[in-house]
Amino acid sequence: MAGNCIHSVIVANPSTDPLLYDRMVRHFQTTVERETEGRQKGYSGTLEADLLRSEAKIEALNHPDPNSPLIYRRDATGSIAAVDQDDEDRPKSREQGFAKWKECMEQRFLSGKDVDVDYDSIDHDDRYDDWQEDSRRREEKYFEDEDAEFVAGGEQLGETGIQDY
Repeated sequence: MAGNCIHSVIVANPSTDPLLYDRMVRHFQTTVERETEGRQKGYSGTLEADLLRSEAKIEALNHPDPNSPLIYRRDATGSIAAVDQDDEDRPKSREQGFAKWKECMEQRFLSGKDVDVDYDSIDHDDRYDDWQEDSRRREEKYFEDEDAEFVAGGEQLGETGIQDY
């Protein structure tokens, strides 16, 4: 699949990994932005997002993902809190957080681990094939497999058989 087509396939969906979205994107939102996002989702959408986050925290606590940048533990109050596996990797700004979240979603998609994606439909859809790249590879293979031809009694005079000087 072509690299430039990835963005047309990936749906940036916060519910795909609500904890990662919460830590990488939502963490940097202002109160007004969170309220606006909540109004767009509506009451049931907000409840669904909270429920998904809560379920994901319990799942992450019971079944830690070694590939996740976050580890979940219970704190002294019994709440489930996220701890960064690598503090240097933790985003320091809104832009870094969004870029890191997007990168994680892209890597999940590319590795075939996005449960919300029907990979078979993508693999069998010609719209996502990079025909120019495929054609270039076939041409390269053709020319690599070609043997140099010699003229004038076995001397190689050049690729065309004519001296180029």
